[in-house]
Amino acid sequence: MSLTVDDELWSAVGDPIRRQLLDLLLAGGGGTATTLSQRLPVTRQAVAKHLGVLDRVGLVRATPSGRERRYQVDEAQLARAVAQLSSVGASWDARLRRIKQIAEAIERARES
Repeated sequence: MSLTVDDELWSAVGDPIRRQLLDLLLAGGGGTATTLSQRLPVTRQAVAKHLGVLDRVGLVRATPSGRERRYQVDEAQLARAVAQLSSVGASWDARLRRIKQIAEAIERARES
């Protein structure tokens, strides 16, 4: 399976705080910047900015909840990200197998 890799998506999930936010949202079924910041070593403002990045790439959806916004993971977009990761992993596995074959051929030629 070959998928186009979305660089913005991978840039968004490349940040460890954003990955922690996704984990918290998945485990808790959603949350606000305030509730999430209580479980992370960053400020509420930093959490809000990270959630904004995740929202822009479609990994989370925000709905108004009083004076705040409640965030939930967009499971379809997360599934797309997982599919991309699997595709990239399969490509690298094939490349590494080929590199191993070449290295083994070189080693056999040296021994002969």
